Amino acid sequence: MSDYSATLISHLRATLGKMEVALGAIGDSIVWTDSSGRIQWSNSTFDRLVARQRFDILGASLLDLLPLKQEGQHIDAQAHPLIKVLQQIKTTDIYEFKQSDKTLFLEISSVWIEFKGQETSAVLVIHDVTERKQAEEQLLYHAFHDSLTGLPNRALFMERLGYVVESTKRHKAQLFAVLFIDLDRFKIINDSLGHTLGDQLLIGIASRLKACLRPTDTIARLGGDEFTILLEDIKDISDAVHIADRIQAQLKKHFDLGGQEVFTTASIGIALSARNYEQPEALLRDADIAMYRAKALGKARFEIFNLDMHTRAVAMLQLETDLRLAIEREEFQVHYQPIVSLKTGTITGFEALVRWQHPQRGLIAPDEFIPLAEETGLIVPLGYWVLREACHQLKLWQTQYPSSPPLTVSVNISGKHFSEPDLIPQIRQILQNTQLNPQSLRLEITESVLMENTESVVSILLQLKAMDIQLYMDDFGTGYSSLSCLHRFPIDTLKIDRSFISTMDVDSKNLKIVQTIIMLAHNLDMDVIAEGIETEDQQAKLKNLECEYGQGYFFSPPLAAVAAEVLIAKLYASSSSEPNCEASEYKSAQIEVDIPQKPSRRFLICL
Repeated sequence: MSDYSATLISHLRATLGKMEVALGAIGDSIVWTDSSGRIQWSNSTFDRLVARQRFDILGASLLDLLPLKQEGQHIDAQAHPLIKVLQQIKTTDIYEFKQSDKTLFLEISSVWIEFKGQETSAVLVIHDVTERKQAEEQLLYHAFHDSLTGLPNRALFMERLGYVVESTKRHKAQLFAVLFIDLDRFKIINDSLGHTLGDQLLIGIASRLKACLRPTDTIARLGGDEFTILLEDIKDISDAVHIADRIQAQLKKHFDLGGQEVFTTASIGIALSARNYEQPEALLRDADIAMYRAKALGKARFEIFNLDMHTRAVAMLQLETDLRLAIEREEFQVHYQPIVSLKTGTITGFEALVRWQHPQRGLIAPDEFIPLAEETGLIVPLGYWVLREACHQLKLWQTQYPSSPPLTVSVNISGKHFSEPDLIPQIRQILQNTQLNPQSLRLEITESVLMENTESVVSILLQLKAMDIQLYMDDFGTGYSSLSCLHRFPIDTLKIDRSFISTMDVDSKNLKIVQTIIMLAHNLDMDVIAEGIETEDQQAKLKNLECEYGQGYFFSPPLAAVAAEVLIAKLYASSSSEPNCEASEYKSAQIEVDIPQKPSRRFLICL
């Protein structure tokens, strides 16, 4: 061998050694095979992949050392010679390879090399995409599962529901149901105990819900405290009712949250597939409608969807749309119900009550739209409008018909207003714009509002008192106020709810309750107004109990501003001096006012 040849061989060996090192440093496995799939060369990355030594690898069959699976199926080296396998390989294909106790995911690309006069060979580059595959699967899992409870989320639930709906179109005999579950009072639990314990409660509820179901059923958390269940292959509605009863029984048991015992209930709506639904969204919608019906009927119960519920829901949606437009167009009226001194018989003021003059339906009573306004938050702009109108109207009456003391007006304030940061500035601005003396304004707040967020509410009430505005506690006796903390509220007057007054004649217990409330109010230096007085006997009893004021249909229903002004004008004209007499000294003047749909009322005034 010449020196040149020896040098060349030495150079080639050195070069091959460097290439070996370089190819071994590459993260991908590289392997060279003949056309039958026997390995001629491999880099060290491949050796580590198959966990074999080089002398065990050379000459071995690639598919024997690297048994691959695609879509769960093994690639048989005998049935599929390597040349055929490689011809079908796509760079987007992913193969599974079991490596000791874990599964790797591999992408394979190949290059065929044909040497002139020699057998064809293949060079394969094998890329480990396990981390990427796992990351994709993790992202996919999070895309379709709730991160808190691990349950399927809305997207996965709707996908499954859609599949079942389509399957039912082909197999009409199949029956399934959707349950929509919403926890009762979860917000109170969350706000009082904190979000951490609230999350623990949701996890505990998810666990109990799963325990109520069959393996074939699907449960999902839609978000917040809402859960849905898909019951497949049921016999009839009784199967869904059985599950709903089981859920209610499970939720009645207490939850132990870090030593804190917590109880909760749920309202459940059930929608059955028997209505031949075309879209999964419609089924979920109807279950949701039934759930809201269950809440409206008292919570902690279930309701089965029917067409009347859908009709009612559509009507409520239309009412909400009309209500939003009504606020923009100011389609409302303020009616005024007199508040009468039971001692003297004189009218001391009015309560402002809103009515909706709907362009198609006519006058709508507040019972129909006030709950909707509360739910949607529209009560805030509506409440400010009523306050502005009432203050403006009272100022006109005080100017035109002066009296001593001047007439007053009571306006209801919603609990939603106390969450508004500009409540005090808004009221101050309204009084300033209408030029009404704050001493003539009474704001009525329900006792339930006073008991929620007590500290912040008391702070706002003190600011209102500092403005010389009087404060009334409305509907007293119907909420859950604690008598032990009643003295903390700067309340001037308690209003006894009409439910006690209306049955006072026939129920001695209610009469005693009324007497107790009056005594309690007087001990706390508060006055009392009795609502809903409808008979002379009720008036007499309240007067004997030393109740200061009353209002109700016995005196007058709420009047439109024009009718109220007629009443004020007649009373003003009949009075020649300031009322200043005892009940035994007054003489009556009979004042008749035409009131639509009611007979004329006679008002006893002090002359």
